[in-house]
Amino acid sequence: MTSVAQHLLWFLPMLWLGMVLAISFLEAPLKFRAPGVTLALGLGIGRIVFRALNICEGILAVLLLISAIVVRPSGATWGWLIGATVVLVLQVAVVRPPLTRRSNRVLAGEDGPRSTAHYWYIGLELLMVVGLIGLAIAAAP
Repeated sequence: MTSVAQHLLWFLPMLWLGMVLAISFLEAPLKFRAPGVTLALGLGIGRIVFRALNICEGILAVLLLISAIVVRPSGATWGWLIGATVVLVLQVAVVRPPLTRRSNRVLAGEDGPRSTAHYWYIGLELLMVVGLIGLAIAAAP
């Protein structure tokens, strides 16, 4: 059991990292450049994709925490894992609600000032990338 948990502790951060890089830094900005994709359509797709990403991230975080409890890794591994988990909680609990309110207003036809919440989300995603790389390195067998 410990061997499986040790491999998960290294593999799952890399899986999570791949998901973040593919969705946040590739799919999200490119979808608005596709022909025929309106702002409303892009926002609708983005909401679905990021909701699914956040659910997957939550599952990965729980699996990583369980693996860490089994393996009892170094303090550095715990630090990176807790850091990545805190970033995820901040994204979901603090930044996503204003983004959702803003997209609700845009989808309802309002035309207001741009939101700075996207910049916070991107900044947290960059921290997530660093955290997941750090976690994978610290947890490597």
